[in-house]
Amino acid sequence: MGPGTEPHGGRGAQPPVGSGAESRVGVGGGAPGGGLGGAAPEFREGAGTGKTPRPPTRVVVLASGDPGFFGVVRVLAERFGPRLLDIRPAVPSLAVAFARVGLPWDDAVVVSAHGRGLRTAVNVCRAHPKAAVLTGPGAGPAELGAALAGSGVPRTLVVGTGLGSAGEDIVRLSPADAAARPWPPQSVNVVLCLDPRPGRTLAPAQRALAGPGPYPLARRPGDGWALPEGDFEHRAGMVTKYEVRALALARLAPRLGDLVWDVGAGSGSVAVECARFGAAAVAVERDPESVVRIRANAAAHGVDVQAVHGTAPAALAGLPDPDAVFVGGGGGDVAEVVAACARRARRAVVVTLAAVDRVPGVRAALAAAGFAVDGVLLQSSRLAPLPGEVTRLAATNPVFVLWGRRDVRTEARREPTSGQPPDAPSPTHDTPPATSPGEPVTAPPRRTAP
Repeated sequence: MGPGTEPHGGRGAQPPVGSGAESRVGVGGGAPGGGLGGAAPEFREGAGTGKTPRPPTRVVVLASGDPGFFGVVRVLAERFGPRLLDIRPAVPSLAVAFARVGLPWDDAVVVSAHGRGLRTAVNVCRAHPKAAVLTGPGAGPAELGAALAGSGVPRTLVVGTGLGSAGEDIVRLSPADAAARPWPPQSVNVVLCLDPRPGRTLAPAQRALAGPGPYPLARRPGDGWALPEGDFEHRAGMVTKYEVRALALARLAPRLGDLVWDVGAGSGSVAVECARFGAAAVAVERDPESVVRIRANAAAHGVDVQAVHGTAPAALAGLPDPDAVFVGGGGGDVAEVVAACARRARRAVVVTLAAVDRVPGVRAALAAAGFAVDGVLLQSSRLAPLPGEVTRLAATNPVFVLWGRRDVRTEARREPTSGQPPDAPSPTHDTPPATSPGEPVTAPPRRTAP
């Protein structure tokens, strides 16, 4: 990459050198800290001198695949300016991997775990039927498989190694098998995480926008969020009313890459709505019949929700830490449940209560965990028909909605990394050059679009 250059593996003429022009070749394209540690020293300001050296008039960076996609172009553009870059991309690893399994990828979610924590990648894979993970040290197929194996969400991993080379290999296996298998370091390009159920990896129709969404996912044209109670199977009105749900969703702020707990889930309406916004969702419920309803409601809305049968706080012990938690039900032990949730929530906890007597205990539990606490008493009146084509106001039961928010800047520092900041480039996962591929893989079973 550079004036008149071809990237590593490119098929054009080699860049001219000489003619009085100084030429430097940097091999690599990224390093911990977002710099250019693998490249020539001339790329780094004041390297070894404390001064800014005279930049060479010709610079060549050898970077595999498409360096503009989670790659080195960001750093180079920031350092030298986009106008000085002549980029010659090769075929990215994602295109090669999806081609090998016979799937389109315009509707896939792509997440980089290279130089970043694995958490976001795991949550994306839990929530979406078609995801691609760019791997890195400590964030490869074994670690991803171990995190997904107990999620209760059916997934198949497709691991691509040496893509575009003579040693290319494509392996399909379960998350548990991926976790148990040794993987040579630096050999994996990309891991596809696919829902094995029929029709889940094909979008139902041609789309105008690439990527997942749009959110919230809608099963009917015009569906928004805070759906009517009738859109969920529930027992004797045991469902969070849509006015309450609207405020709870606003304070939970579920988003792509998040994990949300719905504790005392009842019908699972809050968990389902969070999943419709792209978040991974876990619903914890002690009533076995309600657990069945939660799974049915998730299936009806086309989302994945892990339904856990158990009583909080004990049932929370084996779950991964959430970004946000919704606590419903408001039983006598609600303060204890909220305290357990607040100790592990990274960003927010939202609690609904009918009894005023329990408000002080919940506020104290949130404050003790370091949250800034706020809340409202929410009471609404719905329009209801009367005989004679007139309308009255029908009051709903008042509900306390309390929430606690944690300083997200503090929480961001809790995210484990592999030695690189969140915005560090990951050039090793832009695909190797599209040279002759290795042995073809067996075509996947035919899938039926939903």
